[in-house]
Amino acid sequence: MKNRYIKTSAGMYLNYFMLGMINIIVASNMHNLSSKYHVSVEKISLLVSAIGIGKLVSLFFVGRISDKYGRKPVIVIGSFLEILFLIGIPITSSYTLAFIFAIVAGIANSLLDSGTYPALIEAFPKKSSSATVLVKAFVSIGATLLPFIISILVANHIFWGWSFFIWGILYLLCGIYLIFMPFPSANGGGQSQESQEESSPFKVEPKLWREGLAIILIGFTCTALFVVWQTWLPELGSKFIGLGENNAIQLLSYFSIGALVSVLILAAILDKFVKPVTIMILYPAIAFLSMLGLFTIKTYSVVLICTFILGLSTAGIFQLALSVMTQFFVKNKATTTSYVNIASSLAFIFVPMITSYLVGAVNITMTLVFDMVIAVISVLLAIFVLYRGRKVFK
Repeated sequence: MKNRYIKTSAGMYLNYFMLGMINIIVASNMHNLSSKYHVSVEKISLLVSAIGIGKLVSLFFVGRISDKYGRKPVIVIGSFLEILFLIGIPITSSYTLAFIFAIVAGIANSLLDSGTYPALIEAFPKKSSSATVLVKAFVSIGATLLPFIISILVANHIFWGWSFFIWGILYLLCGIYLIFMPFPSANGGGQSQESQEESSPFKVEPKLWREGLAIILIGFTCTALFVVWQTWLPELGSKFIGLGENNAIQLLSYFSIGALVSVLILAAILDKFVKPVTIMILYPAIAFLSMLGLFTIKTYSVVLICTFILGLSTAGIFQLALSVMTQFFVKNKATTTSYVNIASSLAFIFVPMITSYLVGAVNITMTLVFDMVIAVISVLLAIFVLYRGRKVFK
């Protein structure tokens, strides 16, 4: 029987296809925005931080809103708030107003996260891991396409603001579309208390301070693994491995291709052939071995292979952590997954600070050492989650 939420999920995935572009849209238009607001490029970079601030602050309450009022209103409101950012940023000449729009975009991102991930898990209960991992695939595709779209606008002398306006219009259409789409009931709303207890998958109730805390920490470590490479890969390529500038920058392409390949593979095999927690153990272990290879062998061909494998083995773990969190904590999915999101947001903020200090205090090789330690911690946390899963589930 065809799942009645297929059309609904198409709208949610479209949101994340566009969100992949929003994640890099400020960085891709830095000089245009600098001229528009009459401020330095450094100040424009702070708009990215403003998005992060908006997301982090709102994560503390949007999960509860999603659990209380449902997934649809949260996702629709998130879609409409993205419009304010996408239309407002190119139109305004005020840097202060642009900063406010960026904070609004961060809040919109949180709303989309708190509504979409639980909605996908509830819409596809037997394929929840694959459904959530596909979010990462659509984000990656969007991020890959935006530079080409901007190049087309530049080549045809079209106002750069259309790289914002197009997605603002699409978010409006997508938000209206989702208003008329069916959404699953949150937390199995149709079941009585007695039937939920009878169908409970648990031998003993999981604890948020035990299993939950381990998964929350994985939200931090899996993001840290990714952020280190996203931030320092070109520098590692030039200063540690000894590549030329162009070759060092191209490493990011191999890393991104590996990440996209990863999520496509995971979408095909998860829930059918392998459990999410197995991947959460296996991927950081593979990442550790790849980093060890980079540390010891500096041949260009080996560097390319290791970089591709690093992209493959660090992508999708965050989405799996969200899926596993909802398996342990069936009630209040949006609230519990927001804790994982908060840990991930903290990694985006603190990991660049930590690694910058380590590079300044020692040298660039410390980014490798730091990430290898993070990989080991991630494996140990996932093994603990696997162990607790065997104790907790029937």
